[in-house]
Amino acid sequence: MSVLDSFIAGLPKAELHVHHVGSASPRIVAELAARHPDSPVPTDPEALADFFTFRDFAHFIQVYLSVVDLIRDAEDVRLLTYEVARDMARQNIRYAELTVTPYSSTRRGIPDAAFVEAIEDARKAAETELGVILRWCFDIPGEAGLEAAEETARIACDLKPEGLVSFGLGGPEIGVPRPQFKPYFDRAIAAGLHSVPHAGETTGPQTIWDALVDLRAERIGHGTSAPQDPKLLAHLAEHRIPLEVCPTSNLATRAVTDLERHPIKEMVAAGVLVTVNSDDPPMFGTDLNREYGVAARLLDLDARGVAELAKNAVEASFMDPAGKAALRAEIDSYTAGRLN
Repeated sequence: MSVLDSFIAGLPKAELHVHHVGSASPRIVAELAARHPDSPVPTDPEALADFFTFRDFAHFIQVYLSVVDLIRDAEDVRLLTYEVARDMARQNIRYAELTVTPYSSTRRGIPDAAFVEAIEDARKAAETELGVILRWCFDIPGEAGLEAAEETARIACDLKPEGLVSFGLGGPEIGVPRPQFKPYFDRAIAAGLHSVPHAGETTGPQTIWDALVDLRAERIGHGTSAPQDPKLLAHLAEHRIPLEVCPTSNLATRAVTDLERHPIKEMVAAGVLVTVNSDDPPMFGTDLNREYGVAARLLDLDARGVAELAKNAVEASFMDPAGKAALRAEIDSYTAGRLN
């Protein structure tokens, strides 16, 4: 491990773009697959590496949904959530806004109240036992259409668990225009939730504009195509609208063809507030520490630069002011202790 990698490993961090089911470790996925033998998901953790090799974004969605199908009861939900937090604790992630897709579970027969109770029970245990603060983004699986949007908005607004802070939109972008989801985002925003849709990952800048205008996005998930539109980059920079950048994910889903040509450099050069995230880490053979290492190399950052990048995530988060101040202070203290 290099000196910089060691620094990153110990650095207190926040993560803003990471999916609930997509964070299931090979061990947990294999356990769930063994419990549900009718699934096509391998039960051998080593075989999962081949299973998680994606031909393109559509294939990624297909594989992702096969893992979603392993989450069949509230105990599965609780186990998954707590184990995700355990993996985060090992990386010194102090705070995470975990993207959760209730519709994927409720449509498989898990009652909405039981689902919410399971994630909330795991959240409280993770904070007490692991020191990881979890918050939720309930997202619409775009490929499931307006029925999923209605269900997600209903659960978010009617049940509104204590940890819920934001409302999102994931899944494929091609053929799933953002504007159709405006009424559901309007409802969520009226209920006090923040708007954080995915946009511009596998489509062009117009999708990002649609997310900003129609969905009133406060952060953009991915935003990979933003540098194709200088006016858009300038708008994001001027209004301090953060981008949730996930480099290895973008390569794995073929949103970018070459990591060395990832647009993160253009984003930063334009003054955009960039955060680094892992998206679906075990599926992409990565974790947040590795993503920071990738970003440091692409942006030519030293340890102090990496620490500033970590503070971007704190700034872009929906933590309360006291929480932000405490985590920034912890990052500064750690950095000073390692470098002075």
